[in-house]
Amino acid sequence: MIIGVIGSGGREHAICSKILESKKVTQIYCFPGNAGTNLIAKNVNIKADEFDKIREFVINYKINFLIVGPEKPLVDGIVDYFKKHKIKIFGPDKLASQLEGSKIFTKKLCKKFNIPTAKFGIFKSIKESKVYLKNSKFPIVIKADGLAAGKGVYICKKIETANEAVEEIFNGKFGVAHNVLIEEFLDGEEMSYFIVTDGKAIKKFQTAQDHKRALEGDKGKNTGGMGAYSPSAIINEVLDKKIMNKIIIPTLRGLKKMGAIYKGFLYAGLMIIDNEPYLIEYNVRMGDPECQTILPRLKTDIVEIFSSCCENKLKKVMIKWHEEKSLCIVLCSKGYPENFKNSLEINNLRKIKLEDNELIFHAGTINKNNIIYSNGGRVLNFVVLSKNFKISRIKAIKLIEKLDWQNGFYRKDIGFKVIK
Repeated sequence: MIIGVIGSGGREHAICSKILESKKVTQIYCFPGNAGTNLIAKNVNIKADEFDKIREFVINYKINFLIVGPEKPLVDGIVDYFKKHKIKIFGPDKLASQLEGSKIFTKKLCKKFNIPTAKFGIFKSIKESKVYLKNSKFPIVIKADGLAAGKGVYICKKIETANEAVEEIFNGKFGVAHNVLIEEFLDGEEMSYFIVTDGKAIKKFQTAQDHKRALEGDKGKNTGGMGAYSPSAIINEVLDKKIMNKIIIPTLRGLKKMGAIYKGFLYAGLMIIDNEPYLIEYNVRMGDPECQTILPRLKTDIVEIFSSCCENKLKKVMIKWHEEKSLCIVLCSKGYPENFKNSLEINNLRKIKLEDNELIFHAGTINKNNIIYSNGGRVLNFVVLSKNFKISRIKAIKLIEKLDWQNGFYRKDIGFKVIK
């Protein structure tokens, strides 16, 4: 079997690594990939948004099916495009992908189908937003409507910062903005909850907790994710049933009534208050870095999961997991998430010897003349599986210290809420 993976981040390297474990696979192609995927797959110099070029390559190289890693091509309709050309592809279609493509779409769906979420308002101008904020209770949450690479959410404690957030969004920080979403702040424990579905069967795909803020103690600016751990410490049997029955199932039923059969991974960002789940947001793919944290725990052949979803046979698949806990620390370029330098050489990477249950996934890297350089804000993911999160974190930090990359920074407190 020949498989194509679309994307270039740490998530895609983790997916390629897990695919490589399958005895069914003879070749992996990655569009466009990074220096890490290049070690285990063949990188193809075609961007994720070049649908025609990918299709031509798929036909010429007899690729059996495609896996879509990032959100943008899904929101742009890559699944619809390849289905039209009768090429198997794993992921939700354009309409279903609006769950992530538009936060307002998701909020309206929640309201229509009684899915628990924060109270919200939709505003069409800076002036209208500021009038509302004058009479609001703080802290308050302000969100850009469209895709923002995980950075379009502001938690504002004062009206001054809330006004600044509204101005940044409407002035185009995350692209053209016709609306802004303002919602109440929910005070609880966050959790990432994943499922996979073929449109009929729904299978749970583990839980995780990520750290979005750039600085230790969950302070600083929002990022795409500084680290994560799996499983979440707050999941329990009662909560699990509530999440499925109050949030996941009503969402998929609601989409079906709108004409969208959801297929692929679905990632619910939740706030848990007194063991009750509230939906914060949806992502229509695996999270990053949650994917890097979850996939190493997977026992089942991932290719079997992907292919069964494409063929509507997921019900027959038993998804099994390793018992070890997993923790991931992201090594970032200095200055991220604001201004940072690219094309800086990463020395010592090849010198690091990994033990069992230790992994390094590349994210923002590129290989030029057999030398690995940085090529993004989030550069490398250090993942360790062990019997507890503390051991995993200690080992991950030791690996980063061995690398000794002077142009990087990372958080030493990933998992601080569950590590004593």
